[in-house]
Amino acid sequence: MSAAADEERDGVPLTHLDQPLSDGDGATKRDLVDYLDAVRERILPGLQGRPLSVVRVRPGQPGFMQKNVPKYAPSWIPTVQLWAQASKREVSYALCNDRRTLLWFANQRAVEYHPTLVLAEQWDVPTHLIMDIDPPEGESFAVAAAAAQLVRRALENDGLAGAVKTSGSKGVHIFVPLEPQSHEDVAAATRALAARAERLDPALATTAYIKEDRGGKVFLDSTRSGGATVVAAYSPRLRPGLPVSYPVAWDDLDSVTPLDFTVHTAPALLGDTDPWAAAMPAPQRLPADLVEEGHTIPVARVVAMHEGKRRARERQER
Repeated sequence: MSAAADEERDGVPLTHLDQPLSDGDGATKRDLVDYLDAVRERILPGLQGRPLSVVRVRPGQPGFMQKNVPKYAPSWIPTVQLWAQASKREVSYALCNDRRTLLWFANQRAVEYHPTLVLAEQWDVPTHLIMDIDPPEGESFAVAAAAAQLVRRALENDGLAGAVKTSGSKGVHIFVPLEPQSHEDVAAATRALAARAERLDPALATTAYIKEDRGGKVFLDSTRSGGATVVAAYSPRLRPGLPVSYPVAWDDLDSVTPLDFTVHTAPALLGDTDPWAAAMPAPQRLPADLVEEGHTIPVARVVAMHEGKRRARERQER
């Protein structure tokens, strides 16, 4: 063991474990390490084989997203090289496939774990359709839960089923496991699903991508597709109290809050169970009508970009 290490697990030196993790979360680095180690058999299946981005934190500093594996990372951590369109460069992503890699990231103060929706070896095959549901500013989790039930109804109307979890922040994530289908068709089906859920209760939910157009409604975000990432089930979030993204039974969704599930409480709640694995349906084929409708709906980000430019021109012309 390194002389500077507090302890060692699975060959990974762990340092400064009793230091505060970050300001305002009431946790130490040891709390983070112990939590991730306790849930490793449940969080790792959602990380294995998937390019990983993490949110790290340093004492007294805000968290930051890390995609590129640092040069000092151990050589035994597997990586995959991918082109990042936003930064116009190759990025070396880690694959968190085992306990010691997870422990190494925990020792780096990696709080949040955001895997891709594809496996590194099958970049053209999305494994899940995702609906990300966010309540409007100032609203409670309950409205996000109510909007999630609209998505559930829309799924059932097309013979589909999904699993639901808290995002660990304010909202809800719905995962629908898929048989192999193209990115384009999955993205289209996600847009159509959001539109159908919105039509079930347009006073509650909206697909409007531009915030000022949402009118205080719950946003059904249909843009998590392609190379997107979503925080993993059981991942902590860098929020006050260190909540975790936690699986919830559909019928219990309206009776919980995100802070019911934290790094301090989740291990005891889980016991020996894995509710995320238990709730996940078998992979499904997206119905043709859902895909076809989706291809008639413009991509939200593209529409928002053009609309933003149009509104900016209008302001300049006034």
